[in-house]
This record gives sequence, structure tokens and C-alpha cells, in this order.
Amino acid sequence: MSYLQLDAVSRSYGPVHALDGVTLAVERGSRTAIVGPSGSGKTTLLRLVAGFEAPDAGRITLAGELLADGPAATPAHRRGVGVVMQDGALFPHLDVAGNIGFGIVGESGRAHRIAELMRMVELDPALARRRPDALSGGQQQRVALARALARRPRLILLDEPFSALDTGLRASTRKAVADLLSAAGITSILVTHDQAEALSFADQVAVMDAGRLLQVGTPRALYEHPSTPMVASFVGDAILLDATLAAGIASTSLGPLPVASTASGPARLMLRPEQVHLGAQGVPAEVTEVEFAGGACLVTVRLAGGLDLALRQPGLGAPAPGALVHIGVTGTAHVFEA
Repeated sequence: MSYLQLDAVSRSYGPVHALDGVTLAVERGSRTAIVGPSGSGKTTLLRLVAGFEAPDAGRITLAGELLADGPAATPAHRRGVGVVMQDGALFPHLDVAGNIGFGIVGESGRAHRIAELMRMVELDPALARRRPDALSGGQQQRVALARALARRPRLILLDEPFSALDTGLRASTRKAVADLLSAAGITSILVTHDQAEALSFADQVAVMDAGRLLQVGTPRALYEHPSTPMVASFVGDAILLDATLAAGIASTSLGPLPVASTASGPARLMLRPEQVHLGAQGVPAEVTEVEFAGGACLVTVRLAGGLDLALRQPGLGAPAPGALVHIGVTGTAHVFEA
């Protein structure tokens, strides 16, 4: 059995099925990211694992211990699960040391443990007596993580913990947290709306919609071989095309494309944007819009059949609106199974 196991877990709020028979396995020491649209059930799943709510049906086990069997559930404080929320949820009346030490039982070695945790999350010791409102967003999140780690949890749950940070700080904080959890061997689950965040943070990604798991797998597997167009769109930008298959070749508006499929007849294909580029050869198109952003820009082109494509290109030498260009494709197109 996996370290954390959810078996056919369901939770409803009146007529709304927040979770509908979810089954998920999480291995010890791994990092799992859960993505999906608002209302897909991501946060509800975290709340059931944390013990803030109980499922209507299904079982949840952690390290072989049964945490929930339908409504019969172990209370949150007895689960050994740490939680880091979006805003950190720090106690405003306590300083950094007080926040981190809040969950440490007993005074013996408490100061040493707080200092150890501050080193672990790379917080300057000089910050120990500062209140949360005197910290940056990244520092607050590190304090929240240290507080969650203080009780040596068996599992850490992270609910959109980086969303309030600016772009540069978000990336560096995310990497620091991922490295810390990996080095400590702590199993973690991250809920996020950010596709790049999920792919870079996790060993395993789960895509949810309407209370159900659509696909679970490694970041690379979901990116390269999504099960549906919706999954494709939730783990990165996707170019979706209608096609006709025959003998391993797809006839599309971008010309003939190789596919890893022996099927024939109508099909739906996916290309990732990095597979499509402007070149000297390929299908002719007209540039309709250019969104310049320095080192890169978004070039929108229209094919003869009326299909619009948005392509990311280097900023230097980008074509101007109205220019005639050619669209080339590299690699193999992904075919969605019927």
C-alpha cells in the first residue's frame, strides 16, 4: 500500500458533489501537485486529508493507519499532518520565534529547535523577534513552513502557498521549499492553479475537474501524453487540431504530421507551442498581431483556412503585423484516444 492512500473518497455539500469517488496514491517522500479549475475539489481533498472535514464515503490511510472510513475519522490534531495555507495564517501577535515554536510541546530544547528550524528554511536568526507584518511575503511563507515542520509531521499539505508572492520571489521560494522537503524526505501535496508550478515542483501531478481525477502521472507523462484535451490545457499551453489519420500520418491545417498511432479516420491532435515555429518552409500564414515582451514575444498568425495560432518567438527579429510567414512543425503530434 502507498504511504497515503485515498480509496473512492466522496464528499458532497447538498446537491454539489465536491469529490466523487476519488482514488489517489501518494508514495513516501514524494511531492504531488493537484491542479484543476476553481471548484474542481482540490481544496476539499486537502481538507479531508488534513482532518478538517470527514468524507461522506471512502477510506483515507496514512502510513498504514486508517484516518477516515466514511464519516468516522481521526481528529486533525492526531493525524501528524502539517498544513501551510495561501496567506501563511501566521499569528499576528507573535514574533517569528513564537510562531515557529507554537506547535512545539514542552520547553526543553525549544529554543534550540526553533533555531534549527529557522536554519532549515533559511531564515536569518536576526528575524526571530520580528512580527509577521515586518516580514516580506517570502519570509512569511518560510515561517509558516517552519511552523508546520516543528511538530515533525508525517505529511505536509500546501494550499496555494506561493500565489501571493511576486513572480521572481515565487519561483525562488517554490524551489527552496521543494529542495527542503526533498532533503528532509517529507511527503507533500501541493494544490495550485499554476501549471508551471505544478510541473516544476512535483514528482506526480493529478488533474481534477468536477470532483473527479482525470489523470495522474509524472509531469513529463501528463505534458507529453495527456488523456484528454482538458488535461492537455491544464498542464501547459496546447495547440489542438482536427485531423484525419492514415498510415501514421495526420492530415491537418498545418500540413501532414507524423503521429504515434496506427488508427485511421477522424481524430483530435495536440501540439505543444514549442513544436511550432516560424521558418523558411512550411504552411503559409499571415501575422495578425505581435505582443512584444522583451526577450520573447507572442506572435498570432492566421492560416489560409482561418485557423489562428499564437506562437512564442524570440523578441529580436519578430515579424510585424501583416507580414507573410511560414509555419513549421517539429516532432510528433499527440493523438487523443476516442
